[in-house]
Amino acid sequence: MIARKIEPILKKSLAEYPVVTIFGPRQSGKTTLAKMCCPDFDYISLEDKETRELAIADYKALFARYRRPLIIDEIQRVPEIASAVQVMVDADRERCGQFVLTGSQQASLAAAVDESLAGRTSVLELLPLSLDEIPETAKGMTADELMLKGFMPELYRVRKDVTAYYRNYFRTYVERDVRRLVNVKDLILFERFVTLLAGRVGQIVSFSALAGETGVSATTIANWMSILEASFLIFRLPPHFNNISKRLVKSPKVYFTDVGLVAYLLGIETPQQLARDPLRGNLFENLVVAEARKQFTNRGRDPRMAFYRTEKGFEVDLILGRGTNVRPVEVKSAQTFDKSFVRNLATYAESDAASVSPMLVYDGEPIASFGPSNVTVANFRSVEWRGLFE
Repeated sequence: MIARKIEPILKKSLAEYPVVTIFGPRQSGKTTLAKMCCPDFDYISLEDKETRELAIADYKALFARYRRPLIIDEIQRVPEIASAVQVMVDADRERCGQFVLTGSQQASLAAAVDESLAGRTSVLELLPLSLDEIPETAKGMTADELMLKGFMPELYRVRKDVTAYYRNYFRTYVERDVRRLVNVKDLILFERFVTLLAGRVGQIVSFSALAGETGVSATTIANWMSILEASFLIFRLPPHFNNISKRLVKSPKVYFTDVGLVAYLLGIETPQQLARDPLRGNLFENLVVAEARKQFTNRGRDPRMAFYRTEKGFEVDLILGRGTNVRPVEVKSAQTFDKSFVRNLATYAESDAASVSPMLVYDGEPIASFGPSNVTVANFRSVEWRGLFE
């Protein structure tokens, strides 16, 4: 069983709140985490048809079958059950650690939690494995091998064909989740849209351009983007704004929660293919940006991440933090350091008084400090993320 970095946060939350809600994509390990941290809790899954029907028809009868404390899995299948949990919690408000709720669709679940459990629940987000969570046996994998395999826990628990895993994962997502979330008349068009989006990973996405290539309206593209985001398949990286210039790009960039799914959608199955693919740098950037996001969520914190780009094209890949303490980060997939990699970091650091400790993340040897701006040069496997959150 793979230990997760968020475990201490979950245990602390159970000691402080009556309810803990765990969001996250399918198969990210939410159920395993809940059961591992709460071995004495009873368990029900609303994926089970009989259980789900009873929860809808008579929640009191359902709860009479189980004792508290209780894990309720996939509650987005019956969001209304959050109201029943509220009633039970309010009857014994001083008792912490009564329920753990999990869900893989953010929109419906978040609305129910916000309405019924505000002030009663701690909300955590569990993403696929971070680099410091993968088993020791996988630590020697190359960057290309990691990008192909991705970070879904199941792929590190048992030996599986990676392409077959992501094919089944995506097919299940489309057939089960998408059909429930929206009336997608032509699922083939939706699948085409997701594949086209994978080809734009790490880029600013034009809805109108995607609409033209997919054969649907820009409004439909916007709705489908929201569905992917609500299901944790993608996330948007917002632009960073400061007082340096008002002429900044205002649209977000798009990344996938798991880089292995991107490789699958692009039809990349071997390290040799990936090494030649023109999007290899984009996939590596996705790996690093997603890793930064995991480092925030694994600490129970909201991801304070953005990118910086002017209308003239000057860009810094990642800005961590906000306000008077931000850290600019550049990402390069190369294994050999070149001083040109840190040029934008140095320029940004000199022009923004809030900038501290600029960092280059790449696939080569680390350098403690480089140049007048004292840029930290780090290998992507050994970034000292802890210092970013202090």
